[in-house]
Amino acid sequence: MSTPPVQRKPLPFAYTFTAGAIAGVSEILTLYPLDVVKTRMQLEKGKGGGMVGMFKEIVAKEGFGRLYRGLAAPLMLEAPKRAVKFSANEFWGETYKKAFGSTELTQALATLTGCSAGATESVVVTPFELVKIRLQDKTSSYKGPLDVLAKTIKADGVLGLYAGMEATFWRHFWWNGGYFGCIFQVRALLPKAQSDTGKLANNFMAGAVGGFVGTVLNTPFDVIKSRIQNTVKVPGVTPKYNWTYPSLLLVAREEGMGALYKGFLPKVLRLGPGGGVLLLVVEATLGFFRKSLGPPYI
Repeated sequence: MSTPPVQRKPLPFAYTFTAGAIAGVSEILTLYPLDVVKTRMQLEKGKGGGMVGMFKEIVAKEGFGRLYRGLAAPLMLEAPKRAVKFSANEFWGETYKKAFGSTELTQALATLTGCSAGATESVVVTPFELVKIRLQDKTSSYKGPLDVLAKTIKADGVLGLYAGMEATFWRHFWWNGGYFGCIFQVRALLPKAQSDTGKLANNFMAGAVGGFVGTVLNTPFDVIKSRIQNTVKVPGVTPKYNWTYPSLLLVAREEGMGALYKGFLPKVLRLGPGGGVLLLVVEATLGFFRKSLGPPYI
């Protein structure tokens, strides 16, 4: 009678947090200008000049440094955001395996785990996203992140920092479900790696495909989130963009279905390769931690 394989013990939270933080900061420092261009395209009404046209317009009229405007907010956010993403994914994965009596993660459980991790992540992300969006806007008159915080709290109270929370929830719910669900499937389809280099290549490929699929699923929700968070509330006036799904229908009716995918190209160029970079760095860092700690983490 064969002995069942010993289950590898999950790493302590501090290690998954650190790995996610390192991965997040690495990705954002490399690809942030694409996020600025994406936001500008999403806030633009009517037909724009595309990604390249937006890049040229920003650099020509506002200078190259404008492509990094609002970097402080996501940079402060990336460590807790990515750490929460991967820590929550591991937590929900273990929780659902126990709940459904499974010893291995299945495709359905991987997708459910990703959606749950995204929902968890959205609670941390919303205030930082609001600050970033208001700084990235072409007409922004804010002096910096602290100015956005001060003026938002003064006008709307602390809860004003959570404007767009519902849209952020759906954005992260769908992206994480697509990302982690695809990673599981792509890894299963790829040939088994025979070396460390092969493992890195497989992780990058799985992460890039997952990033692409997640972006296809969540871009419409990202467009709505950007518009909700860039709207300053006026007392007694109902905002044009308020709840997510009615706003999706409103944008589609007024601007056409294509408007729901504004900013898709810079977004997918960031989150496709970015998803690969994230997974590659996370797995490499976690592997280093496991080897350093030894059994039962290996």
